[in-house]
Amino acid sequence: MTASQDTAAPASPSTLDAGEVAQFAKLAEEWWDETGPFRPLHRLNPTRLAYIRDRLCAQFDRDPKDPPCLEGLSVLDIGCGGGLISEPLTRLGASVTGIDPGLETIAAAKAHAAGAGLEIGYEATTAEAVAEQGRRFDAVLLLEVVEHVPDVPAFLARLAPLVADGGVMILSTLNRTLKSYALAIVGAEYVLRWVPAGTHQWDRFVTPEELKAAVAGAGLQSTDLTGMTYDPLADDWRLSHDTDVNYFMTATRPAC
Repeated sequence: MTASQDTAAPASPSTLDAGEVAQFAKLAEEWWDETGPFRPLHRLNPTRLAYIRDRLCAQFDRDPKDPPCLEGLSVLDIGCGGGLISEPLTRLGASVTGIDPGLETIAAAKAHAAGAGLEIGYEATTAEAVAEQGRRFDAVLLLEVVEHVPDVPAFLARLAPLVADGGVMILSTLNRTLKSYALAIVGAEYVLRWVPAGTHQWDRFVTPEELKAAVAGAGLQSTDLTGMTYDPLADDWRLSHDTDVNYFMTATRPAC
């Protein structure tokens, strides 16, 4: 099986870019190489996990210091890739469904989870298809996804029904600023070569104001905005008030 032979699950052309799927499918077998193309995500992962854990614990009245703090919660990881966030969330007790349109990406995720002895419901499908099935989850994750989507408001409108009453949607993405162009595209893609050139399109980056409006238009309420910054000396990511480049947004659906 080779990444060059990857195919994608059917999806709505209005919300999913086939070129973006193919770009990541070529890298399917390299997801768990901490020194490879996804090294930035591996470095970012502890910060992502901490934010998600703490937001879910706050929403569902859990103690984040309790190892199985997410036990009993259903989580949908949209654009799960090789499972970098699905696996640690499973270890925290969550029942995780990871979806990605790349068939070989999902095959890589399944193989790694099996090797780690983890039960994760990986599916080669799209978020729109899952929403059409009427499925709902306590938490829906869109991590580094919306900056690859042509029409963010339409995408979120179709996905919002996936969030159960009292549930949350957690998003992380890139702000559209000159600083993000300099750091996330020029710096990361062409100078440091952290990710392949062409991974991102700056005009698809989403400002917090645009994302908040899209979330509201989908019937959800934005409840938190937190930035992430990179410390080059420590080679580490930290949560921050600075949203100029990377940021999280949490949105909730009121309980009935």
